[in-house]
Amino acid sequence: HGTSAYAAGLLVDDAQAALQRAVALGAERFAQSLDAGEIEMPAVRGVGGGILYFLDRKSELGRIWEIEFDAIEDDTPLQPAGLQSIDHMAQTMKYEELLTWLLFYTSLVEVEKTPMVDIVDPSGIVRSQVVENNEGSLRITMNGAENRNTLAGRFIAETFGSGIQHLAFRTDDIFATASALAANGFVPLSISPNYYDDLEARFGLDAEFADRLKANNILYDRDDSGEYFQLYSPTYGEGLFFEIVERRGYRGYGAANAIFRIAALRKHLRPAGLPRT
Repeated sequence: HGTSAYAAGLLVDDAQAALQRAVALGAERFAQSLDAGEIEMPAVRGVGGGILYFLDRKSELGRIWEIEFDAIEDDTPLQPAGLQSIDHMAQTMKYEELLTWLLFYTSLVEVEKTPMVDIVDPSGIVRSQVVENNEGSLRITMNGAENRNTLAGRFIAETFGSGIQHLAFRTDDIFATASALAANGFVPLSISPNYYDDLEARFGLDAEFADRLKANNILYDRDDSGEYFQLYSPTYGEGLFFEIVERRGYRGYGAANAIFRIAALRKHLRPAGLPRT
């Protein structure tokens, strides 16, 4: 799949029980040989053949980070960016797969699905649906591409199938995060200035606040529940990108901003095109 997030882990009460239930429901079990010191991680195949691990805190799986991972020694001075957790992950797939994977998640874990939303791409429509739990600790957006000319469709074609296209991290202060990331050398996705003119008029934003959003390439949305802030990276490899969000009571995913994000990503890709190997 090229540059991608090929696996995800879900924290559950009992990892082995979750695995047994998933297999009983028809999920394909994933297993591999272990090297010395490694532990067996219960897992099944998910979207695009990716791996879905089940983790818990009642076994050695609770020590997964110290057992399976080595810290990178790096003396580069970096400012803490204030990233708190995974807010959501976005999986891109062919539209005809969407119902299959909706059933997969709603059967395996305790989640509800939200109404389907059409995301407008200049080259076509992408159908988007979300599964999420009540606490908001698990949110998965699934984007079904109907043709390969959309940004989502091109991701599928370039990465040889469906998979995780972007990961969104949560922060409690997106302006502080943007400042720290800039100091660390991060260059965000550049958003068109026209977006902020429209935003200021649409929401009646204070001009100084709108300028602050613009200076940091932060997108903004608002609903009856609260406010939402989004900061994006450019794409890496075949189309993987990252998002940082701050929620102030807001429950959605910034669907109104998608067309502006897609336009910005397309502009980023246009000079050299997507890398091919």
